[in-house]
Amino acid sequence: MRLSPLPADQWDDAARHAVSGMLPEERRNPQGAGTLLSTLVRHPKLTSAYLRFSTYLLYGSTLPPRIREQVILRVAHRRGCTYEWTHHVDMGKEVGLTDADIEAARSGNADNDFDRALFCAVDELDEKSNISDQTWAALSERLDEKQRMDLVFTTGNYIALAMALNTFGVEVEKDRKEG
Repeated sequence: MRLSPLPADQWDDAARHAVSGMLPEERRNPQGAGTLLSTLVRHPKLTSAYLRFSTYLLYGSTLPPRIREQVILRVAHRRGCTYEWTHHVDMGKEVGLTDADIEAARSGNADNDFDRALFCAVDELDEKSNISDQTWAALSERLDEKQRMDLVFTTGNYIALAMALNTFGVEVEKDRKEG
């Protein structure tokens, strides 16, 4: 762990304000915020700015929640981000992903054309920072223009977040660890 969560005695008004857009007042503390946000609040201005964007992608995006979680899981797997993977397996199940869907996000092998195109889009963005015309056309069959834009930004956001989580060494909360 390169950056540890901010200790409770160092949480000040700036730290609490930084997470106020995402967390209710009773969770604006190290225990309620979890290890990710408790680590990010070491830089309150960055955290506040980042969370405005991230909160939109997580809660206000035009992407259907199932698709959003498939994208995030594919990114988490590709980036080897245990924190992202662990949290979004749970969130994926909450929006109806099955164990088979979750395994498909890991392997990139889906049983339908749309999910294959979705995973291909994530892979292409991760590898080339672009989506091929063929994949874009396949996505266009089910996603409108705004949804495709949200898909690109969701992928990019979770790639950036995975880089931060992996680099900082943010650990999964003990109550969420598998096994």
